[in-house]
Amino acid sequence: MTDADHVLAQINVSRETSERLKTLADLLVKWNPRINLVSKSTIEHLWTRHILDSAQIFQLSHANCAHWVDIGSGGGFPGLVVALMVAEANGPQNVTLIESDQRKCAFLRTVLRETGVSAKVVSERIEAVEPQKADILSARALADLPLLLDFAHRHLAVGGFCVFPKGATWEKEVEAARKSWSFDLEVIQSITEPQAVILKVGELLRV
Repeated sequence: MTDADHVLAQINVSRETSERLKTLADLLVKWNPRINLVSKSTIEHLWTRHILDSAQIFQLSHANCAHWVDIGSGGGFPGLVVALMVAEANGPQNVTLIESDQRKCAFLRTVLRETGVSAKVVSERIEAVEPQKADILSARALADLPLLLDFAHRHLAVGGFCVFPKGATWEKEVEAARKSWSFDLEVIQSITEPQAVILKVGELLRV
């Protein structure tokens, strides 16, 4: 069984979604040498390291999610994967990907076009984009939690929440963030890395 087959069996998605994710993987391998969408050392483990890691974040979506916003989308993880999975149960109604690098935006738009998926790509800096009123906001490998919460405060809808995958130092980031912010926190164990977690952050207030 290939890595792709193993991951697709694990996330249990439709054939249509499977084909879309395979298209993403093929295009990533093709584009990565030119614009470095993900670290070269992780390409060999693309399906686990990037696609499965993003798909587990999609599982935190819910039936009332009208707008999912991914900031600093880069090579499309997790936001592009979320967009490609919208046909699955509890998929968001709308997905917006915010990325300031024009070349990476070209990649994101190419994947969306070739998979026939509708999502919005915004080629601007996160702090310059008009408030997005996101029901769910995600970011992966973008910044430490205090800065992420600055961005989230601008772009979250009332009652919305954030999902941030984090590594082994997540507790230090939470401690630092608590100095400036009050928030509800749920810590979810990652299925791809023993020391990694997903931080689900809601009820965000500046203190």
